[in-house]
Amino acid sequence: MTELYSASGSKVHAHKADIFCRDETRVDWHSKALWLLREKRDRAAASIPEWEQLRQLGSELKLHTLTHLTDYLQQFEQQCQANGIVVHWAKDGQEHNQIVLNILAKHQVKRLVKSKSMLTEECHMNPFLEQHGIEVVDTDLGERIIQLANMPPSHIVVPAIHMKKQEVGELFHQQLGTKKGESDPLYLTRAARAHLREKFLTADAAMTGVNMAIADQGAVVVCTNEGNADMGANLPKLQLHSMGIDKVVPNMDAAGILLRTLARNATGQPITTYSSFYRGPQQDGEMHVIIVDNGRTEMMKDKILAESLKCIRCGGCLNTCPVYRRSGGYSYNYTIPGPIGIAVGAKEDSTHSIPWACTLCGSCTYVCPTKVPLDKIIAHHRRLKAESKALPYGKSGYMPLVGRFMASDTMMNTSMSAARLALRVLPGSLLKPFSGAWGKYRELPVAPESSFASWYAKNRSR
Repeated sequence: MTELYSASGSKVHAHKADIFCRDETRVDWHSKALWLLREKRDRAAASIPEWEQLRQLGSELKLHTLTHLTDYLQQFEQQCQANGIVVHWAKDGQEHNQIVLNILAKHQVKRLVKSKSMLTEECHMNPFLEQHGIEVVDTDLGERIIQLANMPPSHIVVPAIHMKKQEVGELFHQQLGTKKGESDPLYLTRAARAHLREKFLTADAAMTGVNMAIADQGAVVVCTNEGNADMGANLPKLQLHSMGIDKVVPNMDAAGILLRTLARNATGQPITTYSSFYRGPQQDGEMHVIIVDNGRTEMMKDKILAESLKCIRCGGCLNTCPVYRRSGGYSYNYTIPGPIGIAVGAKEDSTHSIPWACTLCGSCTYVCPTKVPLDKIIAHHRRLKAESKALPYGKSGYMPLVGRFMASDTMMNTSMSAARLALRVLPGSLLKPFSGAWGKYRELPVAPESSFASWYAKNRSR
């Protein structure tokens, strides 16, 4: 795992996936763990007769909000100020980090406890604050595990899904002084709780991400299963909340619709254990909300890419994605992995490879609670890469040849006949090198007796 995480960002997705796939036992375990979440999601969705109506409502309300984003953000700011909340605006990650640093420096903060926030990961806030002498403690259990391991999250909801309990046990032994060889999840969780409790009680400030920002209330919604956001926000007097401009929703009814689908689509729960609404500072305290653009306005200029901003970060698309499940989160050259990571991060990928880390099977779109057309967006990214002459190495050369080859009935039929014969008579060890990186860790298909065209010609008159 260290080799994969430390691999240069300049390496294409296929290379990083190859590193992950070398441990076939881990790949199988990783895929099954994520598919279990997908199955739980399906059961939870099936338990709600109006599930598809909720998805449609969620899609429409997010599109409506994005269409009227300026109005709702201004309303949110006004209501926040009326509630005694200080609102800041940041155009990018650097400005966001500087705003946070200025607030913390003003209050002489030395320790910040933080609940899960993919936006702060996107802005690379932790290392920035640490460079300025501020200790940042991630308090979500999964986030704390990977922070102690000096890794970024590999999943947006279960950030340490790539680590086995034995690896966590060894990490805790080294970092927290737990018993060597102990990997019982209950024991490790209790050790983490004791470790984090001391951090909560001695923190100077707390920070959370934002799942939703309710425009007409001037309130932010934070969803956790561990209560760590509430522990942080209610102990120190200074609380900060970091949100993207796409997180705003019109009202409580809209928030209620999204809350009904968020946890069900993420982990199969009816609702997150703690769905907390913050609408003002503590007595004699301060509450700050930092609203961040960081490329979102630019994304909205493209009608297709803009739909990726409907995402509510449930992680359901990662759990169902056959590529993510078998290539791992660190194979993507962006903070957010999986289908939604490709949708929002393809422009940031210097290798131009992640739009092709997808089979376009559409499973991600099928499970999305707000109907983000992820397969359509990813296909659009491929077209944009082609139009800007930014195709990955090799594709600009061989793809036109592949197109001409597949357009020729004669060449296509002849080659498929040769392939069927080869599958029947040649050993897999000889054929696998020709299947490329994708086929390297997969079983070759059983050769059919004939092509579909031959079968159809023989049977169409029946």
